[in-house]
Amino acid sequence: MRIGFGYDAHAFAPGRPLVLGGVDLGYHMGLAGHSDADAAVHALIDAICGAVCLGDIGTLFPDTDPKYSGISSLLLLESTAKLALGYGYRLGNCDITIVAQAPKIVPFAMQMRENIANALNVQASCVSIKATTEEGMGFSGRGEGIKCYAVCLMQKI
Repeated sequence: MRIGFGYDAHAFAPGRPLVLGGVDLGYHMGLAGHSDADAAVHALIDAICGAVCLGDIGTLFPDTDPKYSGISSLLLLESTAKLALGYGYRLGNCDITIVAQAPKIVPFAMQMRENIANALNVQASCVSIKATTEEGMGFSGRGEGIKCYAVCLMQKI
């Protein structure tokens, strides 16, 4: 078994949808980024990359490549899972923490879990989504953006 850790952060940007865990939260601002800027999924991709020693999300899916412009991060997650499988690893479980002052994440957490589980071809019970605020501290606490942390356990098959 191998453990991976990932982190991602994006600033808020007007005129974009806010997508986390593959769910459009319907917030008045989205996150700036080359893809759909799904920080939760990006953190998980980095965790998987770390566990399997695949580098990082920027190595696999560079933001200089136009084919990733606006792409769903769930598609990038599927590709990462297939790559890990090629090295003989599949996800055992993962735990993602979303740090955001707003919007509220809990109403969307189950759909996020299901989306991520489907992309990884595992049960939703293998995917945990939690949320917290920074109570006004830091960039996410001031409402300037969102950051996410992820850990995962990859099992040899």
